[in-house]
Parts: sequence; C-alpha cells; structure tokens
Amino acid sequence: MSSKLEIQAYLKPHCGWSMGVRAIMEKYDLEYTDLDIINNPDIYAEMVEKSGQNLSPCVEVNGVMLADVSGEEVEEYFLKNNLAETVEREATAPTNSPCTDEEHAAMKAAAESKTIRFF
Repeated sequence: MSSKLEIQAYLKPHCGWSMGVRAIMEKYDLEYTDLDIINNPDIYAEMVEKSGQNLSPCVEVNGVMLADVSGEEVEEYFLKNNLAETVEREATAPTNSPCTDEEHAAMKAAAESKTIRFF
C-alpha cells in the first residue's frame, strides 16, 4: 500500500455524487484537497483542462485523473490499486447517488439569488 497519496477532489459543495466521494475519503481516513468547482471558476476550469470533460466529481490521485466518478468508483479504484485497505465501517453517505430534486431546486435558488439583474 502506498504510504503517501496526493488526492485532489474536484467537487460541488452540495451534490449527491460529491458527498459520496467525500464519504469514501472519510471512510478510509484519506487526506485530500476538496476543490470547490461551483464557487471558484478557476478550479472548474482546471478540472475541465485536466480531465478533458466538464462533468463532476473528478478525483486526481497521484497524477491519475478519475473523471466523472461516483464514490463507489473511487472506492473501487483505491482498493483495486492497493491504495487503501478494506475497512469494516460504512460510508457516512450514499456513494452512488445523484442529488435529489429538492437539492437541485435549492442549488438553483441559491445560484439565482446571487444573480444581479439590471431592469
């Protein structure tokens, strides 16, 4: 198992898929950088450039980009490549689940409240 992992996670603040990735990091006690692609356009642009696409989450592990992945897929990658050891505890959030309709509506409302209209 690798002793030092460098993990950059390109995530939305509130998203079912992003919460699943965070839950896997927590489950395996993995240190990572949580990069906010919604509130930081430069981080979003970096994700698109590195991954070659615009869907999230994306997780970069020691220079390997996992593009448009669920927490379940991230967990599978870590275990398959011996980057984490199997643990008995459960993830604290669903690891393969999109946002609910309510979460999408709340994100849309929050985004619209930041919009300035001149009319």
